[in-house]
Amino acid sequence: MISDATRARINELFERYPDRRSAMIPLLLLLQEERGWLSPETMREAGEVLDLPPVRIYEVATFYTMLRTRPCGKYLLQVCRNLSCSLVGGEGVLRHIEKRLGIHDGQTTPDGCFTLMTVECLGSCGTGPVVQVNGDYHENLDVAKLDKLLDSLT
Repeated sequence: MISDATRARINELFERYPDRRSAMIPLLLLLQEERGWLSPETMREAGEVLDLPPVRIYEVATFYTMLRTRPCGKYLLQVCRNLSCSLVGGEGVLRHIEKRLGIHDGQTTPDGCFTLMTVECLGSCGTGPVVQVNGDYHENLDVAKLDKLLDSLT
């Protein structure tokens, strides 16, 4: 059930988006903020609010990397895997995270602290390799900078 506070924020969205369907992504972000991820039940509720079938919500939720359809750890590490980052060491950054945390793409550490995801592009091609941690960009990474970053999160 959508909380009263989130429902009030959704109503504010509808004031800005006369066609409710146009508010889908902001609405999903609000629900994700409230619940941590978009469960099938949450997507069904979003569909009811937007008067859309749940499959339409699912199509959008699974397309965008900022929308999570599975629970994730306290820190979501998104590693850019696009060509620009790969050419300057992105693959090594990913492998180092996997080795250090003992997880692979799409997995969460047993303590629930970290979830690792690869994403197609973070749009920071001139400053790769890039890792986004809960929305914050960390650029020009190497193993030493990455270790310092991970140490600061634990």
